Amino acid sequence: MRAVGIINHGGPEALEVVDLPEVNAGPGQVRIRVHAAAVNPTDTMARNGSRAEQQKLDPPPYVPGMDAAGIVDQVGNGVSTGVQVGDSVMAMVVPKASHGAYREQIVLEARAVVPAPAGTTHVQACTLPMNGLTARLSLDLLGLSSGQTLAVTGAAGAYGGYVIQLAKTEGLTVIADASESDRELVKSLGADIVVPRGDDVAARFREHFPDGVDGLADGAVQNELVIQAVRDGGAFTAVRGFKGDGQRGITFTPTWVTSYDGEFEKLDRLRELADAGAITLRVAATYPPEQAGEAHRRLEAGGTRGRLVIEF
Repeated sequence: MRAVGIINHGGPEALEVVDLPEVNAGPGQVRIRVHAAAVNPTDTMARNGSRAEQQKLDPPPYVPGMDAAGIVDQVGNGVSTGVQVGDSVMAMVVPKASHGAYREQIVLEARAVVPAPAGTTHVQACTLPMNGLTARLSLDLLGLSSGQTLAVTGAAGAYGGYVIQLAKTEGLTVIADASESDRELVKSLGADIVVPRGDDVAARFREHFPDGVDGLADGAVQNELVIQAVRDGGAFTAVRGFKGDGQRGITFTPTWVTSYDGEFEKLDRLRELADAGAITLRVAATYPPEQAGEAHRRLEAGGTRGRLVIEF
């Protein structure tokens, strides 16, 4: 079975096609013939050595990837989620050693695997699970109610886009940042107000909400630079583990999506919203496994709108 992994950490050129043994579904598990795996920023960290300390207990190759879509080809005993052999499905993967989404075949706990949105290709479907669940978790952590205000940084990215669209299904007022070239995209995703991005974005948010917003989802990893946008007693969540010091009574939470691994109902609800057109799946480009390094190189260059996908 082909996979894309690394033997030694390094730049995009460290990714190579490797051969892995076949795996089989055990009790409560599902095997997917993977046809598409999305490329995310977290994958580059698995490749470049940023997570070497966590990886060192396992032998290489290390296979990145947190998003997979394909066809179920094996179902273990005791699976009760309704997924059957032949179904088009999608799943979030929590990588460990060679167990990452960049592989032709993967075994997962059944509750991590849900039907793909109706009428989507594998390439489209694989762009939803990890970023969609990350957005869902951020909103759950912020705990906002209909009519409250949410600020989103990094709004044009996959995570930011899903945060906006999910927030609008829940009646929130959304103010978001964007470059001039992304302004119309962010508006089309549902943002009520769009301001120019930059280090002074907190001040721009405050121009529209002088008392501060009720909550902020920091997809741009601006951390301290955007705290000022939040009102006293508001909520702030960050995607890279940042925690403030509790200033002004703000509740700070880190959004670690691995806590939603196996949350079948939450991922299936994202599928339903995609079916209804409430959230959109964005693909920037596809690459064969042999060109996975080029996908990483393009992602790290910045400016990608939609997900890059490795297609098996």
